[in-house]
Amino acid sequence: MSTNKKALARLKVKRRVRGKLSGTSDRPRLSVFRSNKQIYAQIIDDQSGRTLASASSITKEGSIKQPKLEQASSVGSMIAEQAKNAGISNVVFDRNGYLFHGRVKQLAQAARDGGLKF
Repeated sequence: MSTNKKALARLKVKRRVRGKLSGTSDRPRLSVFRSNKQIYAQIIDDQSGRTLASASSITKEGSIKQPKLEQASSVGSMIAEQAKNAGISNVVFDRNGYLFHGRVKQLAQAARDGGLKF
């Protein structure tokens, strides 16, 4: 049985990055998960173990049929809006082992444009 070396490498990077950063109540963690068809973002307070805000391309606002880069932009703006409603302005960006390129970068840029600082 063969294993997917690319997925294992991503998990290794994810563990390394997560060992170095965590979200606090002052500066929660913005975590991104990217699947083949969808993209998800959560703002997490690791000290209390709570998700403070979340957005994905599956929700009613994000479910409009559009290219993946535009999906990432809309999810980024949705998470920034929800963070603003929750009173969050500073976050730590957790790219979750993915390269800061393409959809992950687009989501981060849209979140920055929406008012999040990281």
